[in-house]
Amino acid sequence: MNQYLVDLDMPLEMTEEFIALIPEQRRQINELMSGGIVLSYALSQDRSKVWATINAESELEVHEILESMPLIEFMEPTIYELAFYNATGNGLPAISMN
Repeated sequence: MNQYLVDLDMPLEMTEEFIALIPEQRRQINELMSGGIVLSYALSQDRSKVWATINAESELEVHEILESMPLIEFMEPTIYELAFYNATGNGLPAISMN
């Protein structure tokens, strides 16, 4: 499995149609994150960029994942294959048997 950084340019104007799709986008991102497909997802403070790290077999698969997202028609993606991806765990702490 390869990791890809996706740099998404957001629209300058967020229309009512765009805003209405945000809950479905969040639901899908959460589902992809729980499945280990999306490793990280971040929105810049000025809301002009979204960055996502995605596990996929190929850049074509990344495009397929992006095309399934409700807001993709409003975004312009640039995809970079990563040589490596290191991150700290954000999940639940390890269970102690004490």
